[in-house]
Amino acid sequence: MLYLAQVTTRDSEGKAGLRLLAQKRAEYVWAVCESSDLLWAEAAAAYTEGMLVLVEMSSSMKIKQVQDAKPWVLEIVQDYLSAGVSPTLLQEEAQRVEQWRQSYTMKEQEIGRRALEVEAWRDQIQELEENLKREKKQIEMIAHDLRHNPSAEAETHGAGEALKPSAVSNNSHSGSQDLPVQKPNGESQPV
Repeated sequence: MLYLAQVTTRDSEGKAGLRLLAQKRAEYVWAVCESSDLLWAEAAAAYTEGMLVLVEMSSSMKIKQVQDAKPWVLEIVQDYLSAGVSPTLLQEEAQRVEQWRQSYTMKEQEIGRRALEVEAWRDQIQELEENLKREKKQIEMIAHDLRHNPSAEAETHGAGEALKPSAVSNNSHSGSQDLPVQKPNGESQPV
């Protein structure tokens, strides 16, 4: 684990007191240390009071290495501060990334919903195609029967007669005048 620390005091044995200021949690992610306890280290004896150092520690909190933090701080200044990267800018960028992520998630959900609709439409179309194939086969069978069985034609016409308008008979107009019938040559003649 890597910590940023400040050399604070020295004891009578020559050890330097280190106050941990921040801990590295991940690449480019640091957290401020809440504790104000001092660590005593002989490895920090060469550093003067007030100096910032990077302290590498084991998981059991034993100091493995202490080094001057000046090159690390200068790298931060060069990479971020000289380019005008401010905490406000970083926060705005983080908000923009979050908005983009939310927008992407919404679009992804919309695409999923539309994919489900397309699948439902595809199922309906397949069902309609199957129905059309069945009906076509039925029509073909009826047409085949009509071509090869004339008696079936009469039965089929009998069923179709109900759909045709019925002929007007003279008996249907009892008590009224006879209706004139138009001959093909254009003359009218009473019935």
